[in-house]
Amino acid sequence: MIELRGVSRTVMSGSAPLTILHPLTMQIPKSQFIAIVGPSGSGKSTLLGLIAGLDAPTSGDVLVDGVNITQLDEDALARLRGEKIGFVFQFFHLIPSLTAYENVAVPMEIAGVADPRAHVQALLEEVGLTGRAHHYPSQLSGGEQQRVALARALANDPPIVLADEPTGNLDSTNGRHLMDLLRHINHARGTTIVLVTHDAELAAAADARLILRDGRVVEPL
Repeated sequence: MIELRGVSRTVMSGSAPLTILHPLTMQIPKSQFIAIVGPSGSGKSTLLGLIAGLDAPTSGDVLVDGVNITQLDEDALARLRGEKIGFVFQFFHLIPSLTAYENVAVPMEIAGVADPRAHVQALLEEVGLTGRAHHYPSQLSGGEQQRVALARALANDPPIVLADEPTGNLDSTNGRHLMDLLRHINHARGTTIVLVTHDAELAAAADARLILRDGRVVEPL
C-alpha cells in the first residue's frame, strides 16, 4: 500500500544543509497498523509528510497504492490525497464556525457527493458522537473534537489514514478511546493506518513499529 525507496529529506539550515531524514527504504502492506516512534526531532512527522506528499523528498521515490507520488503535480497530488488518504492531527484542525456534522461533511462536498447526510450520521455514530452532530467545536471536549476529526478523516472511505500524534492533546482516558477507535477502523474496514507517536505504550498497540532517532532508523519494521 505504501512503499519508500531510498527516501531522504534535507533542508538548508542557514548556509549549511541539514538532513532531517536519512535514506530510508520500507514497505507498509495493505491493512497494516504501523507506529512510527521516536523522540522530538527524530524525523517522524517529516516521514509522515513525505508519505502524504505534503513534502517532497530530496532523494528517492514514494509510492502510494502503486502510484509514484513524487512524479505528480500539485493538482494530481491533491486528488490522490482526497481519494486515498485521511488525516488526523494533534490539534484537531476543525473549522470552528461549522458544527461536527458540517466538519465531517466538508470532504464529501468537496468530492461532489450529492447527499452526504446518511454517511455523515453513520460516521458520527461509529465514533460515538450521534448526539453531538449539531454542536460546534467550542462546545465539544478535546476527546470529542478528535473523534470528529477522525470521522472527517474517514469521510471519503480512504484506504489509508495518517495520524500525527493524535493523542498528544488528550488525557490518558481519551487517548485510549481514540486508539481503540483506530484499531476498530483498522480491523473492521481494513484501513492501513500509520500512527506517529512518542508514546511507547500507544505504539505497542500497532502491528509493527518503526523507531527513528536523529533521522535514522534504529529499529526497522
